[in-house]
Amino acid sequence: MDLPADGRSRADHVYTELLKQIRSGTLKSGMRMREEDIARALDVSRTPAREGLARLQARGLIELSNGRLTVTTLDRQQVLELYALRGLLEGAAARFAAQHANPSEVTLLQRLCDRFEQETRPARMAAINREFHDRINEASHNRYLQRSLYELHDTIALLPHTTFQIGGRPSTAAAEHRAIVAAAAAHDPDLAETEGRKHIEKALEARLELSVASATES
Repeated sequence: MDLPADGRSRADHVYTELLKQIRSGTLKSGMRMREEDIARALDVSRTPAREGLARLQARGLIELSNGRLTVTTLDRQQVLELYALRGLLEGAAARFAAQHANPSEVTLLQRLCDRFEQETRPARMAAINREFHDRINEASHNRYLQRSLYELHDTIALLPHTTFQIGGRPSTAAAEHRAIVAAAAAHDPDLAETEGRKHIEKALEARLELSVASATES
């Protein structure tokens, strides 16, 4: 088989394609990852499939469970730890964005707020929300923070469902987005960090509420 057109190695190709499927929700928590199935689906041998899986396992996105590789399932304690770190990092991103964002970046954030508020489908809201946070991350102009948050967002993608299916959460999230952008536009780093952290605290509350509802339904 020829290498991918962009020159990536076969193992890189496997890693990238599987990461895309985790980010999109195609690969969900608990799904079994068979080396031979992946090799067949991506038209590679088992060696690059194994190497790609090993990279995802090293990042904690795939785990060995009962002797089988599966997409990682996060327990309650892991969710709490994840959101504790996310609050710190998202707050820092908002602070740096207030210090360094240029007018075009602020305008883009305002447009994403508009798109989020006009959307009615929870899955699309979740996609716009990720883009919103990615753009704040970029507006921070801190490459190390950007790298950390991109990896953190990949772990968040492991969480099932979206909190935007909870009644009232879309409207409160929209207001929180607006508050972050307003603080960034006003070049108020203290306020931006406060609003950024508050947003993640509310997101965690919604996530825990969703977990309780899902457990009750099951």
